[in-house]
Amino acid sequence: MYKWFKLYLLFSLVLQSACNGNNANDQPAPQLSDAELVDKVLAEGLNYPWELVLGPDNNIWMTERGGRVSRIDPETGAVTEVATIKEVEARGEGGLLGMALHPNFDANPEVFLVYNYNRSGTYTEKVVKYRYNGTSLVNPVVLVDNIAAANIHNGSRLLITPDLKLFITTGDAASPASAQNTAALNGKILRINLDGSIPTDNPISGNPVWSFGHRNAQGLVLVGTTLYSSEHGPSQDDEINLIQKGRNHGWPNVNGFCDADERAFCEENKVVEPLKSYTPTIAVSGMDYYNHDQIPQWKHSLLVATLKDNTLYQFKLSDDGNEITETNEFYRSKYGRLRDVLVAPNGKVYVATSNGSNDKVIEISRGN
Repeated sequence: MYKWFKLYLLFSLVLQSACNGNNANDQPAPQLSDAELVDKVLAEGLNYPWELVLGPDNNIWMTERGGRVSRIDPETGAVTEVATIKEVEARGEGGLLGMALHPNFDANPEVFLVYNYNRSGTYTEKVVKYRYNGTSLVNPVVLVDNIAAANIHNGSRLLITPDLKLFITTGDAASPASAQNTAALNGKILRINLDGSIPTDNPISGNPVWSFGHRNAQGLVLVGTTLYSSEHGPSQDDEINLIQKGRNHGWPNVNGFCDADERAFCEENKVVEPLKSYTPTIAVSGMDYYNHDQIPQWKHSLLVATLKDNTLYQFKLSDDGNEITETNEFYRSKYGRLRDVLVAPNGKVYVATSNGSNDKVIEISRGN
């Protein structure tokens, strides 16, 4: 009996070891050590840069609010002008804003821009598609027009998804009520096809609105199939949002999370609460997603540039991306106001300042 008992114990230990994966092939991957961060000025002498996009030529494409589109060589920092959009009218926060390049740029060298201009005496925003001929932008085609503009709250970021849909953030243009009106283009995230037509699977038939109830979203990034935005609050409640198709994000009836006096509106209108809210505001702007081994401590994180707070924020995401689990701050007040952040495929990060005097693009890389 004792012999059989010993065999039973031995069998149990072997089985437990197998279930726990206690063999060399099942050991977890070694934890990567945190990287030392090294930052340097790549380019300077700029005037309110707004958007940074990595082009297929491995250059950083950049917009400046006054109307200039340029390419920056990431090796030398040399800035080459591609175009100056003469129609752009920079007024207050308005001017030349977001930019996106066609994902298959070699076959379709299309550049998408959103900017403010004077439309017969009315300050207006529009989205225009250009063609890049190798040296400059030509053949403009207007995709969306007659978006109300103002000295404040114009948005606007552009993002093209792998299924070739163009997302556009618009501000409320100082008219908060428009954010709740799905017939208006302001205070929204819009979604169109690359020819300007409206996708058949949009939430409202024949309508470019994808989500509404936004005040002034100036950051937009796609992680897998999940869309995130950063949005300016008034004097409180800047937001980091997970955008949901057809849903109401609350503004102006709700700021940040659904507080007691906002609860009834939230329930009645199925308002989506933010992942994170900041009071006092830090003025969140451009954002990108980091998931590279070069800076292991930033993996699976949103990186967000802030204006008032003069800081680059890291928001670590949960495995499913539905929560922010950790927040870290970098470069507070070192470079002033920060407008946009770009993550390159090689793991380097580029940040644009927004000080209005000798603005810069900063390169952040691994130092050890």
